[in-house]
Amino acid sequence: MVNTVTNPKAEIISDRWVKATWDEFKTLSEDPAYAERARFYYDHDTMRIEMAANGSLHGRNNSVVYDVISLFAIAKSIRILKLTNTSFRKTGLQECQPDCSFYIGDSFLLPPQNNSSIDLDQFEVPHLVVEIATTSLNDDLGRKRILYEQLGVKEYWVVNGGESQVYAFEMSGGRSGTIKESQVLVGLSIATVKEALKRSQTEDDSAIARWLLQTFKI
Repeated sequence: MVNTVTNPKAEIISDRWVKATWDEFKTLSEDPAYAERARFYYDHDTMRIEMAANGSLHGRNNSVVYDVISLFAIAKSIRILKLTNTSFRKTGLQECQPDCSFYIGDSFLLPPQNNSSIDLDQFEVPHLVVEIATTSLNDDLGRKRILYEQLGVKEYWVVNGGESQVYAFEMSGGRSGTIKESQVLVGLSIATVKEALKRSQTEDDSAIARWLLQTFKI
């Protein structure tokens, strides 16, 4: 890769994994010039920098997923914390910045509200992580999936919204397997998430919310 530490004006290599030291990664991820328009991943000796997706497809899919999970949690009285584009860091080893992530249940601690990465040496990894795939589907299903397995995420969804498709995985012991119903939001069918995404192509958010409320019997 280009040495952006000694040559800070050099163009970064984006949307693929490249060799990098932790110090190189940290310098880039904390540079405001990059942080405002990119998301950052690190896995031992390689990093991936993704340019932010600004289109309505990505943004809408994010919103729909949030609505499904939020309304389900309300319906079932589940304690939940939602985070968007938040970085999680194991210093010197790994870092991820998923599109959205969720702490779920009665026992999690609220992380501090600041602009630093959440320190996974002090706080637990989020229970559910979601990546919205526009141009990154293969990586979301591949290298990032392995990264989340290693970090100890309990459940991982990859949303391919252009096709209203959701790939959902339960993770345990560094391995993952596909699921049809959420294991961290018990009773939530992945088919319901897919249907909400499908409806978002022709319906507004209020209409989708009303349908979800009826589905969850609120």
